[in-house]
Amino acid sequence: MTRTRIAVVGGAGAMGRITIRDLAETAPAGIDLVLADRDVATARKVAAMLPRRVKVVAADASSPDALARALDRVGIIVNSCHHSMNLAVMDAALKLGAHYCDLGGLFHVTKRQLRRHAEFKRAGLLALCGIGSAPGIVNVMARAGVDRLDRVDEIHIAVGTVDRTPRVGTPLLDVSYSLLTVLDEASRPAALFTGGRLRFVPPLSHEAVVDFPPPVGRQRPACTLHSELATLPASFKGKGVREVSFRIAFPGDLIERLRFTHALGLTSTTPVRINGTRVVPRDVLLALVAAAGKPVATGPRDEHEILRVVVEGVRGGRRVVETQDCHVPGMPAWGIGVDIDTGAPPSIAAQMIASGAITARGVVAPERAMPPAPFFDELARRGMRITRRLHRK
Repeated sequence: MTRTRIAVVGGAGAMGRITIRDLAETAPAGIDLVLADRDVATARKVAAMLPRRVKVVAADASSPDALARALDRVGIIVNSCHHSMNLAVMDAALKLGAHYCDLGGLFHVTKRQLRRHAEFKRAGLLALCGIGSAPGIVNVMARAGVDRLDRVDEIHIAVGTVDRTPRVGTPLLDVSYSLLTVLDEASRPAALFTGGRLRFVPPLSHEAVVDFPPPVGRQRPACTLHSELATLPASFKGKGVREVSFRIAFPGDLIERLRFTHALGLTSTTPVRINGTRVVPRDVLLALVAAAGKPVATGPRDEHEILRVVVEGVRGGRRVVETQDCHVPGMPAWGIGVDIDTGAPPSIAAQMIASGAITARGVVAPERAMPPAPFFDELARRGMRITRRLHRK
């Protein structure tokens, strides 16, 4: 492997710090690491806790020119910023001549990114869109299931989590990743591919009872806006897919809190007038949540997540249903909970790009770019185990 420089943009954030930790723990010595963030003080604290040297640079992800200057000689960019920054960071990657990967674009941004396929392909670069857990791991699981079928009719994704970590404090809207993203999921119409057509349904609707393996158990995941629906129907059109869905069950009673918050109008970004002053309801909500603070853990993390992908179709003339479950117990040795399934995949992808294990070019979804077997082997190294069950109809 030739010497490569990998930068994690937003590396001091909730997911970025997991990605840079994974790179620091697992990347070969021939890879140099850069942690780029606008919050340099926090970035230096994150870097100081890592088991190898990581260069820290100040970076403004909103300015492609400034970001490209800050990331001089970087060959692969992992974008861990909010999805609103995806297109700007892609611009910086093109300026640098660097490969790119991110955590997803919440459907609509992903669609805009895919339109740049020819531009990246001409440059001989890969932009891998949505390589976290969902999107990401689940896309590659879908690919593995589809590859085992002669024809695929349905792909259904469900995520369930249990969090029994003891805490003190009131969990108002306690989320492990971006609250802005969760509020978008809770308030924007969700994509659903049914009858061979894409349509949009109300957020947090179309609940389904799902019996996940222990310790997650029975959950009621609901449809939210997600990037899987932006790519899977097109990726597997040739196999005949007619139904694709994504559902998530947030831990505890968070989904009910989100529904109530949305019903009150507090997820809205449209200003309202109060006593002559224009106020954005979501800004008020974010300020109140920040002021309330997060619950504090009083004991070891006790979390478990299941990423489920169900693929239905025909093999050898018989109808079959394959259920895959990715078990995510967290990474206690690194002090990381189930968010390892979001933070580690970009590190794995960047290393596979550097080694030549991923050869796709252009703007590509994970199910088209990522070879399942070596990817699943890397997940297993990090404690994430995938099981399969086959049912013949």
